Amino acid sequence: MQSLDTEKREDGQGLMPKRYVEFSHIDKRFVGVHALEDISFRADGGQVCALLGENGAGKSTLLKIMSGAETPDSGEIILDGKGAVFNTTFEAINAGVSIIYQERQLVKGLTVTENVFMDFLPRKRLGIVDFAKAHSETQKIIDEFKAPINAKDIVDTLSVAHQQMVEIMKAYRRDSQVIAFDEPTASLTDSEIEILFGIIRRLKSEGKVIIYVSHRLKEIFAITDRIVVLKDGKFVKMLDTKDATEGELVRLMVGRDLGDVYSSLKRNDGQGDVVLEVRDLVNKKLRGVSFSLRKGEVLGFSGLVGSGRTEIARAIFGADPLESGEVFVEGRKVQIRTPHDAIKEGIGLCPEDRKDEGLVLERTIRENATIPILKYIANHGIINNLKERDITKKAIVDYNIKTHTMEKVVIELSGGNQQKVILGRWTSANLKVLILDEPTKGIDVGAKSEIYQMICDLAKQGLGIIFISSELTEVLNICDNIIVVCEGRTSGAFSREEATEERVLEMAMGGHMAGERS
Repeated sequence: MQSLDTEKREDGQGLMPKRYVEFSHIDKRFVGVHALEDISFRADGGQVCALLGENGAGKSTLLKIMSGAETPDSGEIILDGKGAVFNTTFEAINAGVSIIYQERQLVKGLTVTENVFMDFLPRKRLGIVDFAKAHSETQKIIDEFKAPINAKDIVDTLSVAHQQMVEIMKAYRRDSQVIAFDEPTASLTDSEIEILFGIIRRLKSEGKVIIYVSHRLKEIFAITDRIVVLKDGKFVKMLDTKDATEGELVRLMVGRDLGDVYSSLKRNDGQGDVVLEVRDLVNKKLRGVSFSLRKGEVLGFSGLVGSGRTEIARAIFGADPLESGEVFVEGRKVQIRTPHDAIKEGIGLCPEDRKDEGLVLERTIRENATIPILKYIANHGIINNLKERDITKKAIVDYNIKTHTMEKVVIELSGGNQQKVILGRWTSANLKVLILDEPTKGIDVGAKSEIYQMICDLAKQGLGIIFISSELTEVLNICDNIIVVCEGRTSGAFSREEATEERVLEMAMGGHMAGERS
């Protein structure tokens, strides 16, 4: 590797050491999995280095080794010329390394200040915490981030997006010299992403080493300087972002040319009778939502963050109470007050936050795959183990869940395989309607293409599918029809042939109704 050990100082006074982090022959095995195999590459300060690969490529394992959460079986990390193997996260933090994970590492019952200063609250004499100083310094960081929150806010009262911003503020406050971002924009709006990119560019200008993990290729091209591609735990290639193309990156990641993912989908050609109808749903977030869904239809919901898309899903599934409104399943009026009622009526939900709301992370694939139907595979409260295993085997096969055993703990799976476990749990639930809320969030392009086809296959089986996504391209290309949501109301409706980004965005930002859906 080429050695770049100095760089010009910003004040013009000669040369200063150039920071870098080098991964040298990193190898890591878990039971049945060779997670990392002889990984070597270098990321320099003053650059943003993307870490790219499918779910399961080894990205998260590499970040965990860098953070001290895992130790390598062999190899080492070299920081500014000095070898290091971190045995704890505190060792990594003290060495100037911070990892901002997609799964937020926050104590939700504490304030923003207490989370930002978790490991170093400023103190007065006699060891008394100086909360005034901590609040003041936290508010300065908040103001730099242009976030509409207060230093004294309790973290669990904040939106998912703002919690993610607090996570980033923690590393920013530590003045870490090496900062890795793991899917940092998964819960952020476009305006929040621009703020984050501004902060990353400033950190880059200060000579810090920035490692950026994202499945969103648009972001990779917008913010990074170099790209490292991993596949199946192996280093594939490092290339300059300016010289890369989207097609080349996809081929390097998945080992094949996916072509046009959307045009190659085998879609459902016909739709049946109305399977779900909702009339004038009203609660604290919804203001009279009405629509219908047909058997075999993929109905998309689009809108800005906070528009009410997720709230519609939660209301139909009985997770949030309704003040008024009616729900009909196959023409029959039903009362849905709880998720149990919804499941009984044949309605399933894959929630937006799969880790907090969709999975029991410390339990096995088998246990997670049968959660909604335990009542139906138990006799006098005793689970029929044979039925449970048969159902899980079918889910693993039908949804191509990559695992050597159904007893694998779900937290050890990649994001794409975790999402497949959630999809797979509805295989034997006698569903009529399946609601998918951000089903491809944090998932690589290869796994996305699989999930897209799974959705089409479910529609072919006669299910009515509600598809909610913040990625407008997905909604426009996956869905048969699209409903736009704005401020708790439906503001527009289009067929796939009618919909364009401009028309949908106009309705999402408060335009007039583009059409009615029966």
